[in-house]
Amino acid sequence: MTERAVYHRLRELRERFTPPPGFTYPEISDGMFVMTMSPCRRHEVTVADVRDQLVPQLPDGAGAFEATVTGDEVLGKLRVPDLVVTTGEATVPLLAVEVVSPSNPGTDYEDKSRDYPAMGIPHYLIVDPRDGTWTYQWQVGKRRGSPEYENRLRRPYGNTVAVAGGWKVQTGGLPLYPRTDVTLAPE
Repeated sequence: MTERAVYHRLRELRERFTPPPGFTYPEISDGMFVMTMSPCRRHEVTVADVRDQLVPQLPDGAGAFEATVTGDEVLGKLRVPDLVVTTGEATVPLLAVEVVSPSNPGTDYEDKSRDYPAMGIPHYLIVDPRDGTWTYQWQVGKRRGSPEYENRLRRPYGNTVAVAGGWKVQTGGLPLYPRTDVTLAPE
């Protein structure tokens, strides 16, 4: 079975799938379903805050949308970013935003940092309430032979990040996860 056939089969199964309580609909990557736990309230508050900051800055015809299915049939990938900025004409988002979950940080930092540039998403912002940092990646290139972000900037909350079209996100007021919810070492 070809990768494209596997992807189509997984998409069909996904349409008929009901996730168990506490889990989201699966994403598709590397010929497999990727399931995550449903986000916690602080996660959703962070997504809404970032969205509310971006919306007034966007040009006419652009919008910020939560949990939008973003797929690439050729690559066999289907991802659901926490937030995307896109236009009606765009085939891929202009910006993807992920808020790191305590249960699966590697998905955002590793897997999606690999998948999003391959899917042609030019800008990627990771907001991490575990340790109060953000990471912004941009400019897709192929230095090592496959698509990857050529630029990466990581800073603590409190710094303003300018993304994509110069849109600014203030991070100082974003909530942190309680230490009991994360796998960071206690202070």
